[in-house]
Amino acid sequence: MEPLTVIKVGGKIVEETESLNDLLCKFSTIQGAKALVHGGGRSATRFATQLGIESKMVEGRRITDQAMLQVVTMVYGGLVNKNIVAGLQAKGINALGLTGADLAIIKSDKRPVKEIDYGFVGDVKQVNDEMFANLIQLNITPVMAPLSYSKQHGLLNTNADTIAAETAKALAKHYDTTLVYCFEKKGVLFDETDDNSVIPTITPALFEQYKNEGIIQGGMIPKLENAFNALQNGVKKVIITQASELGNNSGTTVILA
Repeated sequence: MEPLTVIKVGGKIVEETESLNDLLCKFSTIQGAKALVHGGGRSATRFATQLGIESKMVEGRRITDQAMLQVVTMVYGGLVNKNIVAGLQAKGINALGLTGADLAIIKSDKRPVKEIDYGFVGDVKQVNDEMFANLIQLNITPVMAPLSYSKQHGLLNTNADTIAAETAKALAKHYDTTLVYCFEKKGVLFDETDDNSVIPTITPALFEQYKNEGIIQGGMIPKLENAFNALQNGVKKVIITQASELGNNSGTTVILA
């Protein structure tokens, strides 16, 4: 099968002009088919504040009420997404910005209320792999906003790491797929105060060990859980690295054994 790279980038990287341009330059040099998934949480918080809408977070996860859903739709599906698309077009990449509702490409269910009511948040149930593959075969580069679609509820705020992992898993039926998570650090670190203390490889056993030792904690835990789930469902390789190191074979490689 042909290679495909699905790259997820955090909000901070795509929200600042200099880091976004650097990312798009790196992205444009990646050989073969590719897709980009982005965040945008910092911008959503900033615009919500300007509109007098309170941002509510629980353990790093956003509570998305009706007012906040309107904000994230405008910011993720509009401002951030279209800035990325425009930047890629300027670099000769025929990009198409999408939410899950466009072409019904990512469907989800509204997260059920348990201990916490997250509001209009979606848990991905189906990715239209055939539609993605058709776009890619037309030499179109999908740029996915972190918004999925429910027939009953419409657009739903959805974790960008999950969107990336589910997209990579679906496309693994058609391509030799690599999933890359880009963020501000050079990889998963032994010591979060030392940016050069990159863990080169993480297996499930090492993941459990480092969690128990407190080396891996916080938001890195669900990121790695998504990574292992992707590998168990056909994705060939998962890399966690710094956006500026994209394509340099650096960072942390996540493997099953």
